[in-house]
Amino acid sequence: MKTSSRAALALLLGSVALPAFAADLPSATRAPAFEAPSPWMIRVRALVVAPQSSATVNVNGGPDITGLKASTAVVPELDITYFFTKNIATELVLGVTPHDVKGTGALASLGKIGSTWLLPPTLMLQYHFTDFGAFKPYVGAGVNYTFTFSNKEAGVMSSFKVKNAPGVALQAGFDYMFDRHWGLNVDVKKLWLRPDATAVIAAGLVPVTAKVRLDPWLISTGITYRF
Repeated sequence: MKTSSRAALALLLGSVALPAFAADLPSATRAPAFEAPSPWMIRVRALVVAPQSSATVNVNGGPDITGLKASTAVVPELDITYFFTKNIATELVLGVTPHDVKGTGALASLGKIGSTWLLPPTLMLQYHFTDFGAFKPYVGAGVNYTFTFSNKEAGVMSSFKVKNAPGVALQAGFDYMFDRHWGLNVDVKKLWLRPDATAVIAAGLVPVTAKVRLDPWLISTGITYRF
């Protein structure tokens, strides 16, 4: 009886001591808590918009003339990205760009024809590669709808207007993350954009129409922040 009583007492003491011993283990032996990254990311970038422009111009129903050029613009730009998974994301690109339009070729003598501002919100669907550590490249494709405003004529033109137009875009870029929140971004997009334009000359008596090919390269770099 004494032997069985001692065994029971030892079992009871052991059941009390084991939790206390486990609590005293170094914290390094415990599995660290993992916090999933936020699905939201923003970038603030400096953006160069370089149109690869030309146009087919028709003056008063006569033969078509080729020759217009839109100027390059450098502007600030904001984009917002949402990750559906660690690889698949969507990005909304926001910015406005000013452009002068000048005659070239047979229209070079006209000089500056007018100016316009473009608001081209672009929605991209992206694939992000995740096997390169802090270096996080991505590719994307998307759609654009460009709004024009502040159209102004110059020279012999009046009633100058570039019309709103849809477009499509391709994209490649990368983020290099310094930590889980902050990083550096480099991004290149090609946008296919073909708006129509109208104007009049000779005191409003001669109508001018143009089918414009802007097709700009959008090259940007800036700061990434992931929430």
